[in-house]
Amino acid sequence: MLKEESAKARTRKVPGATTFLTKEDLYLFNEGSHFRLYEKLGAHLSTAGGTAGTYFAVWAPSAEQVSVIGDFNGWDRGRHLLRPRGQSGIWEGFVPSVGKGTHYKYHIVSRHNSFRVDKTDPLSFHNEVSPKTASVVWDLDYRWEDGEWMARRGSRNALDAPISIYEVHLGSWRRVPEEGNRSLTYREIAPRLAQYVTQTGFTHVEFLPVMEHPFYGSWGYQVTGYFAPTSRYGTPQDFMYLIDCLHQHGIGVILDWVPSHFPADEYGLGFFDGTHLYEHADPNQGLHREWESFIFNYGRHEVRSFLISSALFWLDRYHADGLRVDGVASMLYLDYARKEGEWVPNRYGGRENLEAITFLRRLNEEVYASHPDLQTIAEESTAWPMVSRPTYVGGLGFGLKWDMGWMHDMLQYMGLDSIHRQYHHDKLTFRMLYAFHENFVLSLSHDEVVYGKRSLLGKMPGDEWQKFANLRLLLGYMYGQPGKKLLFMGGDFGQWREWVHEESLDWHLLEYPEHEAIRRWVEDLNRCYRNEAALHELDCQATGFEWIDCSDASASVLSFIRKARSGDEIILAVCNFTPVPRHDYKVGVPRGGFWRELLNSDAREYGGGGQGNMGGVEADSNPFHGRPYSLDLTLPPLAVLFFKSKL
Repeated sequence: MLKEESAKARTRKVPGATTFLTKEDLYLFNEGSHFRLYEKLGAHLSTAGGTAGTYFAVWAPSAEQVSVIGDFNGWDRGRHLLRPRGQSGIWEGFVPSVGKGTHYKYHIVSRHNSFRVDKTDPLSFHNEVSPKTASVVWDLDYRWEDGEWMARRGSRNALDAPISIYEVHLGSWRRVPEEGNRSLTYREIAPRLAQYVTQTGFTHVEFLPVMEHPFYGSWGYQVTGYFAPTSRYGTPQDFMYLIDCLHQHGIGVILDWVPSHFPADEYGLGFFDGTHLYEHADPNQGLHREWESFIFNYGRHEVRSFLISSALFWLDRYHADGLRVDGVASMLYLDYARKEGEWVPNRYGGRENLEAITFLRRLNEEVYASHPDLQTIAEESTAWPMVSRPTYVGGLGFGLKWDMGWMHDMLQYMGLDSIHRQYHHDKLTFRMLYAFHENFVLSLSHDEVVYGKRSLLGKMPGDEWQKFANLRLLLGYMYGQPGKKLLFMGGDFGQWREWVHEESLDWHLLEYPEHEAIRRWVEDLNRCYRNEAALHELDCQATGFEWIDCSDASASVLSFIRKARSGDEIILAVCNFTPVPRHDYKVGVPRGGFWRELLNSDAREYGGGGQGNMGGVEADSNPFHGRPYSLDLTLPPLAVLFFKSKL
């Protein structure tokens, strides 16, 4: 393997003996254009005048006094004072003999209301294990072994590549019941996750937020450490090892990133220097009503520098292959989750958050300028236009967007008893009216299997056999539709229970044939999706999809084709959403010759009844559905079939 990045020295010489910060740094920071703040602010092991120690720098413009406290000085608030750097609002200083592993905080005395507080470092690389809250002096030295992946990852992350994402919560994927049901560490999970993802065929892993967070039950969505992976599972280097391991197995890594809000814990970003520094002062702009958390002030220059620096940090230093940006809708709308009178209109009287729009566009511009070989993905649940279109045409600049509408329509449809599905056929077909307005990811995410919503398998109607058949049908339909794919852990083998973040997945279910059959079905769907250009190459272009028949509501049957860019290969998908097998079901096709059956969800190896078409069907010259040829098919109950024609 190529050595992508060799280990750097653990100490750095400080320009001017006591500071990393140049005048240009200060100017860019206050202007909102410094996007590598992690190189300048925070705690950095360094040398000054031949003495080893740590340089500290923190932004606190309304502070009267800032000191560094820690286990090195007995948490004495008056011993190691920092000094202000001009009018920048930054306080800095060098403390001799403070080395790696030292616990510290900033003690801030505000100019306002005699406010005093001990704060975690906003740019710390490492923190104590929760519920402790101190920052830890650390370095980011690591010898990467993923050079081969990094050199070619652009082709693996491209819009015409097969992108099949396995969404994972690190704390509950697997646990160790023999040791108090503890979670696996980053290093323990690395080979196990790499092996499982490789076996099951996903191309990428997406981690629910790994950034440091105080409340485990938030699943990581209440972030306090925007530059630190949670210490619950190990050190920064341990997390690098996990990503490195996945890369060496050819698996991309997407990180869930949360710039939409942050928790109100006293030691965190909120009311940082006795003022609303990171958040809006007006609660109608700065308080998230649903989550009781703070909202960033996207119009403040230094906040933009902080957030974009965080995004680039995970891409620069942790080799992440993409960021899934959480809660974009809550950022875009000033009245999001607010009643009349609880929000402040923009300067034009509208409800659009102009500062957040500007921030998101700049974020994507900077990310793609530095890393054109990866993707940003928006979790945006409204009809906001051009989320995944370039900023130069008026878009927000994301590479991809979750298709939340498809997810809700499909789960509602699949939850219906099959006798009622004919009356809701439009829920299957509606997405094709907008499917190419954005670059979509079809997601069956963690949000759909918690809080009484039931697991994917639990949502399915009918007896046990029908439940498994319906789940296979749902997954098969997702893989047939245009768009990238995302499946949350547990759905890949048909877990019966909802996801519980304090427990392991029910891996023992794989000992039962019906659950292993679901996993094998997902494996073969992933294999087919990867290997067949017609199923992924034009995921984001209308030229790659055609309905054959979307109107057979009475039978609850759909048929459509997917095409590769060359036009040589065509794949036909036919879905039967009822438990009634249909024999001699005629489907029009654009070509004659033999249509090979690639996949059949009713095959016995997937737990089905074994009905099908004996490996394929020869087209006859009887026109149907406006096509010059047709196939007479056997459609198994609650099943999806894939056929391939090749010139």
